[in-house]
Amino acid sequence: MEEKKPVVGVTVGDPAGVGPEVVVKALADPTLYEGVRPIVYADGCVLEAALKATGSALRIRRVHSPGQATFEPGTIDYMDAGVLTKPVPCGKISAEAGRAGFTYLDRAIDDALAGSVDGIATAPLNKEALQAAAVPFIDHTAALNARAALSVPMTLFLAQNLKIFFLTRHIPFRQIAASITQDMIIEAIPLCATYLRQLGVVNPLIAVAALNPHGGEQGLFGTEEINVIGPAVTRSQERGYRVAGPVPADSVFHRAREGCYDGVLSLYHDQGHIAAKTLDFYGTVSLTMGLKFLRTSVDHGTAFDIAGQGIADARGMIAAINASGRYTLAVKASLHQKQ
Repeated sequence: MEEKKPVVGVTVGDPAGVGPEVVVKALADPTLYEGVRPIVYADGCVLEAALKATGSALRIRRVHSPGQATFEPGTIDYMDAGVLTKPVPCGKISAEAGRAGFTYLDRAIDDALAGSVDGIATAPLNKEALQAAAVPFIDHTAALNARAALSVPMTLFLAQNLKIFFLTRHIPFRQIAASITQDMIIEAIPLCATYLRQLGVVNPLIAVAALNPHGGEQGLFGTEEINVIGPAVTRSQERGYRVAGPVPADSVFHRAREGCYDGVLSLYHDQGHIAAKTLDFYGTVSLTMGLKFLRTSVDHGTAFDIAGQGIADARGMIAAINASGRYTLAVKASLHQKQ
């Protein structure tokens, strides 16, 4: 039934990147509308340029509020940001593009907080362009945390049936071991459990990945498993959480894929990214949990090297919008139950 389809705000990201064209390509798939009612946040000229670049026969229809959208396949309902009157050069960093991309996100957050849209799905922004525009946030996550955090936000990757959380993210590799503490893991486990329940996992079992080769081999290859990770897992178990680990990283993701675990807590960025992207590079979706609404995103960048050529692969954008359709209302209902 139509009322069960979430209204999802889709932002096109940096207009100099591939975001506009992957959004246009995604919305050209009529089956996408079976699970979601999408409304795009962009400038009209940006969408027109994307339609031309991709050779799309879609129409665009400007609306002044999400309530005016008709959500008809073949027509893109969009909210015009009023930033750009002509397209920016593709593949180039500029303050103008950074300001436009951030404005699209900001307007979508406004409507999500107001309840006009149920959740948002985002195409990529460019960090350098945001800095050039003097935007006070380095990326999507920082802006969302500042404006819409409800609890401690966490990134969750979905790659087919694999669900991966991240304990640390964008830090240099040499700092990873020193950055991981028992308290961090103990604080992360309840969040992972909560967020998995929001996605419909009733009694989640979470695996904590090991840091060192073969889980440290009883201290031969490192002591973090003995001194930090193992004790944190034990203390979490004592608090009633279903947790396993440390599980060697060369097997934990496969075992989760096979159904042994409902989710994996990856200790650092590449540990989880490599697993997800190897399993399903184009279909991996990033969810930002812990907000006042669900945000899904593609797991790729602005791809300036191919922007504007109409050749960008839209499977990631389709997956992000579909994931929003699948989980947004469940997350929203869970949040309302707590209020």
